[in-house]
Amino acid sequence: MPGDKYEKYGRPIPPADPNQEYMTVQETAHVLSVSVSWLRRFLKDHPKMHSRLGRRIVTDRADRAAIYGAKRLGGTAHRGSKRRPVRRSGPVRTTPLKSAA
Repeated sequence: MPGDKYEKYGRPIPPADPNQEYMTVQETAHVLSVSVSWLRRFLKDHPKMHSRLGRRIVTDRADRAAIYGAKRLGGTAHRGSKRRPVRRSGPVRTTPLKSAA
């Protein structure tokens, strides 16, 4: 069950006006159709694509256009976590092991 902070900060929310000059991370995520966590990771890797008002992270129209362009190129849409190889048990031995006598 999600907590209060997730409900407030972790979900994309629709902005009052989709064409407004400045938007929060949650509003930007909604407009760009990405998750808030992806957008925060992206902005952490690209610090020049956002501004801060105190502790709040905001984006302007030019920032959103640049983020959309980078997302569209597909360079950083997914982190590409590599799956661990599945451990398979080795071949079943039918002959007993030789003892070291």
